Amino acid sequence: MSIVTILWVAVAVAVVLALAIGYVLLRQRRQRLRWRFGPEYERVMNEQDSRGEAEQEMRAREKRFATLDITPLTPASRQTYAQHWATLQERFVDAPGPAVTEADQLVTAAMADRGYPTEDFEQQLADLSVVHGRTLHHYRQAHEISRRVAPAEASTEDLRQAMMHYRVLFEELLDDSDEPHPHPAEARHEQPALTDDSQQR
Repeated sequence: MSIVTILWVAVAVAVVLALAIGYVLLRQRRQRLRWRFGPEYERVMNEQDSRGEAEQEMRAREKRFATLDITPLTPASRQTYAQHWATLQERFVDAPGPAVTEADQLVTAAMADRGYPTEDFEQQLADLSVVHGRTLHHYRQAHEISRRVAPAEASTEDLRQAMMHYRVLFEELLDDSDEPHPHPAEARHEQPALTDDSQQR
């Protein structure tokens, strides 16, 4: 075998190895994004024209998130928020609409205290998706129901569902972690913490 042939073989092997390594790295990055964003990964994929654009969007969200000063709540703040939520659940029995509206405000306040910008709802979703992608659909559904409170277009059952959805994200916001939760939070909340009276309304 000539030296030229050996060189071409070496080049071919190097190219194949480079392609293989690149493929493995791409799969690892893709798996990391899928794990980090959870269901939000597929949602972004469906919203973008290509997988590359979708993953670029998610990486941009990660970069923006890294610039935010997200901090845990103090123990006193967590206790205050938890007590406020317990009061809201009691109020739901007699005033479900106002309770849901206040739940939306309470979740937003907890976000702000953690350091999340809260001026724009779509930006809220993008920022939350980096850590709370697995439960972000709960927040979307709850927020959509809360918008129907004022025109009285939401049934009591809708409002009960909204409280359940808000609670999933709310409890995650009270957590200290700034990393994605490894398991869906809804698995811990199969039943709402509302009274029997509220379910019969």
